[in-house]
Amino acid sequence: MAPILIQAPDVAAGLVRLWWPVLRIGGLIVAAPIVNHPSVPVLAKIGLTLALAFVLAPLASVPAGLTIFSGAGLLAALEEVLIGISLGLIVQLAFEALDFAGQSISTSMGLGFATLVDPQHGAGVPVLGQLFTMFGLLAYLAVNGHLLLLGALARSFHTLPIGTLPLGRDMLMGIASWGARIFEIGLLIALPAVIALVIINLALGVVSRAAPQLNLFGIGFTVTLLSGLFVLIAGIDGMMAGVSGLIESVVRAAQDFTDPVVH
Repeated sequence: MAPILIQAPDVAAGLVRLWWPVLRIGGLIVAAPIVNHPSVPVLAKIGLTLALAFVLAPLASVPAGLTIFSGAGLLAALEEVLIGISLGLIVQLAFEALDFAGQSISTSMGLGFATLVDPQHGAGVPVLGQLFTMFGLLAYLAVNGHLLLLGALARSFHTLPIGTLPLGRDMLMGIASWGARIFEIGLLIALPAVIALVIINLALGVVSRAAPQLNLFGIGFTVTLLSGLFVLIAGIDGMMAGVSGLIESVVRAAQDFTDPVVH
């Protein structure tokens, strides 16, 4: 049996072909939910990037004449990283919006003082922000969002080819406008609870004017806290429906991002 000889040019060509998918997938790993968490080891992220690159490399067509160490190659590399980051950032924005919704409710009900250390943000985050983020993560896994995101990544190698400058001004502006829309949805999720708590705070303000001798700092904090918990329990079904709808929307947006018909 003749030995299999591996030529240096074949190895170089294989590494060059693997280089472009690694850039796009690496950008996705940096920005996508779950895998971008600091608790995930760096070696695990690198291993996942290389494994996905080996699997998806046959789907990526590299234009003839595109080399790594050239002006066009550097521009194409920047485009690949931006595509991966944009694809992951679209989904990550939903979790930022849920964190914003939780912070809005926490501030209204007096839980702004109770914070947890969030390693993803490197700062203290109200407990309701963490709770809403956990709800969103469960909904994301329930609808197989991670698999749909990988499917969108694989399809992007056909619809957004390497080296063709697919990212234009309109596409980037679409991502920015979608980010604004995501935070609007997050505010709408928190709006019923926030309105109810604002009404309660207004009632407490009227009571403080009518009976100044009452210690409303102690009484008001207890009332707003208990009222906030009651509002959360009463409206948990609607909030979860909003969270699920938000996650499904961002997953569809990530799929539409790789669809040239949308653009």
